[in-house]
Amino acid sequence: MTTFGNDKPTYIRAMFNRIAPRYDLMNAVMTLGRHQACRRAAARLARPPRDGLALDLATGTGDFAAALREVEPTCRVVGIDFALEMMRQGQAKYNACVLFAAGDLLHLPLPDNTFDCAVNGFVLRNVADVRAAFAEMYRVLKPGGRAVSLEITLPRTPIWKEIFGVYFDGVVPRLGGWLSGNADAYRYLPQSVRDFLAPEQVSEVMRAVGFREITLRWVMLGTMVIYVGVK
Repeated sequence: MTTFGNDKPTYIRAMFNRIAPRYDLMNAVMTLGRHQACRRAAARLARPPRDGLALDLATGTGDFAAALREVEPTCRVVGIDFALEMMRQGQAKYNACVLFAAGDLLHLPLPDNTFDCAVNGFVLRNVADVRAAFAEMYRVLKPGGRAVSLEITLPRTPIWKEIFGVYFDGVVPRLGGWLSGNADAYRYLPQSVRDFLAPEQVSEVMRAVGFREITLRWVMLGTMVIYVGVK
C-alpha cells in the first residue's frame, strides 16, 4: 500500500495534470471503448431533473458531466476539479454545455442544499478522506438529491479475477506508459484499486454520513461499481 501522508492531493493533482493530454485515449483503449457507456448508465441513475442543477466532482475532461446532459439536456451541469490541465481538455470539448470551475472535492466552494444530483467517476480511490468526500456531496445536495459514484473494483469470480489481474496489473501499466508517457500513473492505477475499500465498506461510509436508499450496481463484468445514495 502506498503511503502518501498529507502529500496525496499534491501527488494526485500533479499526476492527472501530466497525463491530461492522453487521458481520454487511454480510457478508451483500456476499457475497449466501454467507459462512456458506464458513465451514461451512472448518469441515468443520477436522474437529473428537467431544468435542474447537477454537479460533477473531479470532472476531469468532463465526460461524466456531458453524460448528465445527454440524460437531461435542460439540466445545468457544474464540473469541479483541482487538476486544471484536465479541465482545459474538457473545456475544449464541452465548454458550451458544462460550467467548469476549480475546486477541491473535500472542500467544495459551494453552498449547502443546492444541487439535484452530484456524481463522480473514478475518483474515490484518489481522495485522502473518503468519508469527507461523501460528507461534502451530502452537504451540497438538496434534500432528496442523489449522489452517484462510479468506481473500479476487483471482480469476485475466481477465474475472471485472475484473468483480470493479469491484464490490470501487467498490461495496463505498460500500455499506459506507452500511450501517456507516464508509466508511474498506470502503475498507481491497479495499486489504488487493490488498496481501496470493498464496495460494502463504501456503502457503509455513505450510510454513516447520512445517505439512505443506498444501492450498488456492478457493471463491466464486475470490474466497476455504481454507488447510489439519496439525501
